[in-house]
Amino acid sequence: MDFTKPFPKRPVIRKLGTIACDIVETTPLVFGGTLYRFEYIRTKEQNPANDTGASYFRLVEYDTGRIVTELARGCHLGCAYTDGETLYAVGVWERWGGDTLGIFRTSDLCSWEETSVRFPGYGICNTGVCKMDGGYTLLMEIDAPKDECGVPFTFRFARSDDMTHWTMTPPACVFQKERYAGGPAIYTFPGDPYYYVLYLEALPGGFYTTCAARSRDLTAWDYSPVNPLLMYGDEDKVIANPALSEAARARIAFAHDVNNSDVELCGWNGGTVLMYSWGNQHGNEFLAEARCELPPRELLRGLFYAD
Repeated sequence: MDFTKPFPKRPVIRKLGTIACDIVETTPLVFGGTLYRFEYIRTKEQNPANDTGASYFRLVEYDTGRIVTELARGCHLGCAYTDGETLYAVGVWERWGGDTLGIFRTSDLCSWEETSVRFPGYGICNTGVCKMDGGYTLLMEIDAPKDECGVPFTFRFARSDDMTHWTMTPPACVFQKERYAGGPAIYTFPGDPYYYVLYLEALPGGFYTTCAARSRDLTAWDYSPVNPLLMYGDEDKVIANPALSEAARARIAFAHDVNNSDVELCGWNGGTVLMYSWGNQHGNEFLAEARCELPPRELLRGLFYAD
């Protein structure tokens, strides 16, 4: 704790409640001036509403709920990233813990170009993408190889100049090798020297909460002194989607809530939209929304001591 600087004041994040059942990994994003949700739709075993026979990704118009596009059949654990007039999506092919990522890109939300990149020996789950100084950084949540993973899960990083050809960073570029870290997201901002990472911290007794850390070099990490960012609680069960059925509402009301995870965010109308998952971390999970009046950079910087 740094007693030479004012203690950070926790930004106010207001939970709005649940909008869907059985959807977890979701990225809010703005593309072409419109707010969307990029959703990973799990297989029927984990999402009974999915009758397609495979997992896939979809882009949903936030205000209307209209499904704009579906893609990446058979891909898992998706995330999305916007860079100017290009929207990227990243996911793991075939299974959780696979070594091959699909990277999809579009400029019109209709046609998608795909490339694949393989990281031999790595078991990859969730991912995140950011950009700094003209280059891209890929965050990968891994459970293998053991010498780089430590306690599953751990975060490792790769770099690219074109979102196609990737090179792993040195093994020293790792986050929280000594204990569990899951559900990652990574953010950077112009003129800001830090990488900001949101991650899931495992608490004693089988509870989970989302925390924040930052680094200049992906090697040395500062943890926010006002962690956690989001803590599970009764606000998670507020109904934020009036279209939810009575059966869904009953399921939400009686669900066991020990977790706020998979937090992702974007700027919108001068503030921040946050999407997150809550539930029991064992299959009974729900998608919820929160808001902050601060824009993303101010929200994340506000979690740490001022430089």
